[in-house]
Amino acid sequence: MFTLKPGRLPPADVKNIIFFVRPKLELMDIITDNVLREDRGRSPQRDFHILFVPRRSLLCEQWLKEQGVLGSFIHREQYSLDLIPFDGDLLSMESESAFKECYLESDQTSLYHAAKGLMTLQALYGTIPQIFGKGDCARHVANMMIRMKREFPGSQNSIFPVFDTLLLLDRNVDLLTPLATQLTYEGLIDEIYGIQNTYVKLPPEKFAPKKQGEGGKDLPTEPKKLQLNSAEELYAEIRDKNFNAVGSVLSKKAKIISAAFEERHHAKTVGEIKQFVSQLPHMQAARSSLANHTSIAELIKDITTSEDFFDNLTVEQEFMSGIDTDKVNNYIEDCIAQKHPLIKILRLVCLQSVCNSGLKQKVLDHYKREILQTYGYEHILTLNNLEKAGLLKPQTGGRNNYPTIRKTLRLWMDDVNEQNPNDISYVYSGYAPLSVRLAQLLARPGWRSIEEVLKMLPGPHFEERQQLPTGLQKKRQHGENRVTLVFFLGGVTYAEIAALRFLSQMEDGGTEYIIATTKLINGTTWIKSLMEKLEPAPF
Repeated sequence: MFTLKPGRLPPADVKNIIFFVRPKLELMDIITDNVLREDRGRSPQRDFHILFVPRRSLLCEQWLKEQGVLGSFIHREQYSLDLIPFDGDLLSMESESAFKECYLESDQTSLYHAAKGLMTLQALYGTIPQIFGKGDCARHVANMMIRMKREFPGSQNSIFPVFDTLLLLDRNVDLLTPLATQLTYEGLIDEIYGIQNTYVKLPPEKFAPKKQGEGGKDLPTEPKKLQLNSAEELYAEIRDKNFNAVGSVLSKKAKIISAAFEERHHAKTVGEIKQFVSQLPHMQAARSSLANHTSIAELIKDITTSEDFFDNLTVEQEFMSGIDTDKVNNYIEDCIAQKHPLIKILRLVCLQSVCNSGLKQKVLDHYKREILQTYGYEHILTLNNLEKAGLLKPQTGGRNNYPTIRKTLRLWMDDVNEQNPNDISYVYSGYAPLSVRLAQLLARPGWRSIEEVLKMLPGPHFEERQQLPTGLQKKRQHGENRVTLVFFLGGVTYAEIAALRFLSQMEDGGTEYIIATTKLINGTTWIKSLMEKLEPAPF
């Protein structure tokens, strides 16, 4: 397997070459280059095939035809990969442009794939009897699912349903959550270093094996690449904790591990020694896992203890708790004047706008002018996109609904217990993700209790029931948990996932959550996906 890149294809003594690609035009240019540079004189000749993921695109094939290479492909097929399992309770479509397509370009292809993915899931795990949803995209997906079910009457499967409920949530119902800085361990790793398909690349100097007397002359320069998922015991335990609670877990673990290694001195009999040896591989894995996470935690701590991180967080928390959201913020002005990274500025300004149901025209114009004069006028398109998506907009109707939403849904909690949390607000040290609060209230006492607030949030809310064949209706055993699949259309953050896992683990919760999404996002990657790149003219 090779990564797609322009130039000649790697030499290999093979008969078939298969291109496995998303249907994007810029990738077609690379493939064209690969094919045209292929040495036609060589023998044996290599055959080309192309597989589009998740479906074929006429536009791409037309493009290849115009470049004169379409005829080189013997097979042109599609591989329908919709939902990809990332963890035991997490599925993602990894479609980074889904949010932009749905809200800016009115292109609902990704919603079709979401519906198809859900149909596949139902074919494997039984029909989901109840569907709840909030938002226009959610409504759209539910309609497509119902239509697909009607169009394939044979799809009435006789599998006992695993899921009791499907909750479809539009990302634009809760624009606030991704903009705030996530404060869980996994969330912070993603905010600072970016987790790409469960892998993270970290600065190598923290991971160099320390040898006496070497004096660090040959430090590694390649970034350290680690895979992060629940298969690693320690990571499963700390990933969803608030970062302030991670240190104590790591030091406890260190004591346990060193005590376990000390045991070897007490092993006298052959049996005891044999038992110690049999546990060795597990202990060594635990020790190296601990070393890695201690290094990562140190790297993160360097950042979270910095003055800038603290100032940024203070402003975020003021906005989320409703302080001074209606006037120009000094910290944001200073950051623009010091030319901090543009994405950081956009995240804060959008956060302020969302927490104020839009900004007064005067405030909005002031921010726009400052941003364009400092960072360049080409960003006017980005500001326009953010406005279209509802992230940075003028306040209409002169009313700020956010305080009502905040109070009714208890989105801001003053007394947060970060060490032993009793509420989902621990993932942002005070702010409870609106999306997860909606899921929590749906389970108990139900959405009827928050009818008024639901009307203030964008898009319709609805409920559909899917008939189950007789004999498949669940008879609830006492103490058996309900299973809810929460599907985030437009992306989900690691902090929201942590909050849902927290709800799953609650003693009296009674609901277990599985999470699906179009893409795993954080504020930075999300805003980036909405930014327009203006290429300067070539002359």
